Amino acid sequence: MSKTKHTSETPATHWLRQQKIPFGEHPYDYVDHGGAREAARQLGVPLHQVAKTLIMEDEQARPLIVLMHGDCEVSTKNLARQTGAKKIAPCAPETAQRHSGYQVGGTSPFATRKRMPVWVESGLLDYDTVYLNGGRRGYLISVASSVLTGALGARPVTVALGE
Repeated sequence: MSKTKHTSETPATHWLRQQKIPFGEHPYDYVDHGGAREAARQLGVPLHQVAKTLIMEDEQARPLIVLMHGDCEVSTKNLARQTGAKKIAPCAPETAQRHSGYQVGGTSPFATRKRMPVWVESGLLDYDTVYLNGGRRGYLISVASSVLTGALGARPVTVALGE
């Protein structure tokens, strides 16, 4: 059923098409607070292969994006150490939305309102394909993991907790 749903264009899919980057579309029924776990369950893909897009900020309130396994948390201490920041913390939802231009629960790392450095948990790059938000709630896209470090310019870090 979900494969036949019409998916409207988002800034993320528009950007990917402009860059001629192939991607798969995976709509699912959005569940409040279901997150990556619910998306992976509905789509039948491994949760560890689904990337959460997290908007965080450093001690000077400079925003950054972290792509993390759906079943892991980010060690903000290790992230700060590996990125050269003094301190990193998650943004408040309203702040995250202002930086990204996306509604929380539908945040994509592609075509954000504000250009931000992107960090990717290195384990995600072990997969040929990763699933991440396509720019709205209830909509994942799949891309080659090489797109994250290539077109997106994400830099690998090792900051996962809970593997």
